[in-house]
Amino acid sequence: MKCEYLLLNLLIVLGPLVMSFEKQMRFVEKWRYAFAAITITAAPYLVWDALVTERHWWFNPNYTFDARLANLPLEECLFFFTVPFAALFMWETIKFYFPLRKSRAAQSLRYLLWLGIPLGFFLFARGKEYTGLMLIALGSSAILDVLLRTELFAQTRLVLYLLGLTIVTLIFNGYLTARPVVLYNEQYQLGVRLGTIPIEDFGYGFSLVLLVTILYEKFKAHS
Repeated sequence: MKCEYLLLNLLIVLGPLVMSFEKQMRFVEKWRYAFAAITITAAPYLVWDALVTERHWWFNPNYTFDARLANLPLEECLFFFTVPFAALFMWETIKFYFPLRKSRAAQSLRYLLWLGIPLGFFLFARGKEYTGLMLIALGSSAILDVLLRTELFAQTRLVLYLLGLTIVTLIFNGYLTARPVVLYNEQYQLGVRLGTIPIEDFGYGFSLVLLVTILYEKFKAHS
């Protein structure tokens, strides 16, 4: 069905949207910070997506509507809003149930992602453009966390967050790639997959969500 990608977007966002009004967490009261962070982050990712569509990946017209914005299905544009919104709800849920604790594992991850930036430039130059861009984006999120002093990469909760994002990615991205709604040119990636999901998709999604979460925390801190 041509509406499948749209329905998947709605499925992703429906639960968090309804649960935003839950009396204890009241995520609805934080929507203004969420929408600001999501919109700012969506802009460069939409440009990235538009520039590489039909090269790094393309979209199956059997599962998307014909309307396009900068060569992207409107459902793909919506993805950059529904997924981060659901992720921020997950982040607030984790924060609600788990107290703030320092984590050496998360701090070590920060340094590892920094090292990924020069590796990303190297791989990009070698033709593995998707892999390289993904590593640069991930490393940039770790740098922004330091620059904005949000300290996501110093919290135990980040490990739980990434674990939750991994599970969600396996479910929803697994559907997109198995159907397939999205198809890939392996020339620009390592060719390593977890099930039907290119390994780069995990880093791509993590970088998007981490950047949104860092901005979200910064906006809340200065409210």
